[in-house]
Amino acid sequence: MGKIVGVANQKGGVGKTTTAVNLAYALHLLKKKTLLVDADPQGNATSAMGVEKTRVKIGTYEALSGEAPEKSVVKTKYGDLMPSNKALAGATVELVDVPEREYILRKALEKLKDSYDYIIIDCPPSLELLTLNALVAADTVLVPVQCEYFALEGLSDLMGTVRLIKRRLNPSLDVEGVVLTMFDSRTNLSMQVAAEVKKFFKEKVMRTVIPRNVRLSEAPSHGKPVMAYDYASRGSQAYLSLAREFVERNERAVR
Repeated sequence: MGKIVGVANQKGGVGKTTTAVNLAYALHLLKKKTLLVDADPQGNATSAMGVEKTRVKIGTYEALSGEAPEKSVVKTKYGDLMPSNKALAGATVELVDVPEREYILRKALEKLKDSYDYIIIDCPPSLELLTLNALVAADTVLVPVQCEYFALEGLSDLMGTVRLIKRRLNPSLDVEGVVLTMFDSRTNLSMQVAAEVKKFFKEKVMRTVIPRNVRLSEAPSHGKPVMAYDYASRGSQAYLSLAREFVERNERAVR
């Protein structure tokens, strides 16, 4: 049975979607059966996988609305994707009165778990019903942390949310790991943030650090994960390294 991993941070601009897309594609390159679920109404993960979100007829919204989840999966050249479309923005309002509304995505993805090694969910950058659904569906949460001044404040908020969900909705939810993103070894600030994160999370901090890299910023505008855009770039090699570390950790955990 596959593992569901939510990629989440309530603070925007931390490399959350970049991490979800490129980790999913790197796992695909490593021959792992991987599904990327775009649970963010902005649909940036969908676009980054080469799918035009304005043309999506069936995706995450339809899976939440009761459509057979396998019908919501699109095969792309970069791997399987459950895409987002503009209808997903209305899901939060539409699901308010639905019984057990926090468990809808979990029930949908449980039907797909046996078909994949990993299901990666790109969560919205805020605490809302879609984020709750993603974290209730997830086995673990992977947290990208930008090496900037306010990063630790956002991280504290997210950990509070994770503890609340673990206590009330998903007792098995755990932290997969913390990924340092937009790291610049030339600045004291990056070094300080990294040190603080490691002091708090210890072995949960991934060894692989994602550097600031212009190719990571350019790739989505071409509708490609960075490895398909420029395989030799520092950003590509960092995400490949992250995927290898991710797989190594998970395979070691089940031994």
